[in-house]
Amino acid sequence: MSVHKNEVKIITTHQLQNMKERGEKISMLTAYDYSMATILDAAGIDVLLVGDSASNVMAGHETTLPITLDQMIYHASSVVRGVKRAFVVVDLPFGSYQGNSSEALRSTIRIMKESGAHGIKLEGGAEIKESVTRILSAGVPVMGHLGLTPQSIYKFGTYSVRAKEDAEAEKLLSDAQLLQELGCFAIVLEKVPASLAKKVAETLHIPIIGIGAGPHVDGQVLVVHDMLGINKEFKPRFLRRYADLHTIMTDAVANYVKDVKAQDFPNEKEAY
Repeated sequence: MSVHKNEVKIITTHQLQNMKERGEKISMLTAYDYSMATILDAAGIDVLLVGDSASNVMAGHETTLPITLDQMIYHASSVVRGVKRAFVVVDLPFGSYQGNSSEALRSTIRIMKESGAHGIKLEGGAEIKESVTRILSAGVPVMGHLGLTPQSIYKFGTYSVRAKEDAEAEKLLSDAQLLQELGCFAIVLEKVPASLAKKVAETLHIPIIGIGAGPHVDGQVLVVHDMLGINKEFKPRFLRRYADLHTIMTDAVANYVKDVKAQDFPNEKEAY
């Protein structure tokens, strides 16, 4: 009697929608390289976001603005090669889509063709309507991003919670409904009141993924370097650290340095 191994379940936009409908929460983390993507994918993550936060955690910039389209494609290509199951979404970087739908489509096509990613994410609502429509017309899945939009940090001037006032909250809900009507398969809500995020998640039929948006949404996303404790300086209220890799890695390197200095590494068993 032959034994058939179960096929790896590939996550798609259809499955993400089904997860919302049956009340299963969606897990999402950022990834920027092959090794990390391989680990996260094997651990069962549903969605990997190749975020423009690579500008901060990988390149050391203060904001997400400096990262280029070429750099995003490099990171995305590395992540895709490490994935067997997860759905891979890539951020369109600042300057690659704002105010020009033709440029948005060109940027998207480059990402999809050169990286092998499964979809793209871009920030904004009504102001990027034409870009979203044009990208979707090419058959590319689009994830929206509302609330705190880091690419607009110099406009806001702060990383504080967004949409606390009625007018901004109403615009956010209106933008979310518009993105759904245009055809986006999901929306990220960043740093908004939990009550508003709950209202958006209950009003819309597409998945709503939160980061600093409370527990009443359809899934959660964090920056992997933050949740693993590699980056110890970033300490927002919404962050839960699941490890302290900063300490583990620092101790490991210190022990390596000590052993090299003491001529304890390599020993006879570690030599040819």
